[in-house]
Amino acid sequence: MTQLRLRTADNQPLTVTVDRLIIAGWAGRDAEGVAHHIKELQALGVTPPATVPCFYPLAASLLTTDDLIEVPRSDSSGEVEVVLLSTSGGLLVALGSDHTDRKAEAYDVTVSKQMCAKPISTEVWRYDDLVDHWDELVARCWRTRDGQRALYQEGALASLLDPRDLIRKLTGGDSLPVGTAMFCGTQPVQGELGFGDRFEFELFDPRTNRSLTFAYDLHSLPVA
Repeated sequence: MTQLRLRTADNQPLTVTVDRLIIAGWAGRDAEGVAHHIKELQALGVTPPATVPCFYPLAASLLTTDDLIEVPRSDSSGEVEVVLLSTSGGLLVALGSDHTDRKAEAYDVTVSKQMCAKPISTEVWRYDDLVDHWDELVARCWRTRDGQRALYQEGALASLLDPRDLIRKLTGGDSLPVGTAMFCGTQPVQGELGFGDRFEFELFDPRTNRSLTFAYDLHSLPVA
């Protein structure tokens, strides 16, 4: 269990308790595209998922709002994802990064995800304010490597499964249990997949012209 000190869009403080962390993988809406990507990664040695989508259970203590995370080696990278937080007051939306160790991913995807902290935004939005135009929201990520900042990921949420579908596939019902945080899938990488010194994230709402943003830096630990 972990407690997150967050704030609403109108800057009201909010403490959210999370006792279950789930990462939804292979959550694309285009089934043929997902199958093609699975084959690409399989050629690189990544074991294909048993089901599509699949759900990786991780330690809730990996969630953090810190702006610096420590990782082993220089073999990991971030992934922009919308995060659902189920609370007694309703469903909240944060922006997060499924930071993953790419070297470990080749032999065990769950281990590769469990090895890294999962940063999320301090600001959260209410899901009910977004549900009627969810597909229009755009998620972006920028990576800085060797001093060069470039767009790393970008895409509308229409490319991913609707969160209500993910919840049904995970729980068999229509609600996410209170205390659960679920990462809802990522966007394609533009260019080379891999390490960066800094990752920046944005969830843009074109209806309201507002953005949810956060960023973090990396410190690579030496491996003996």
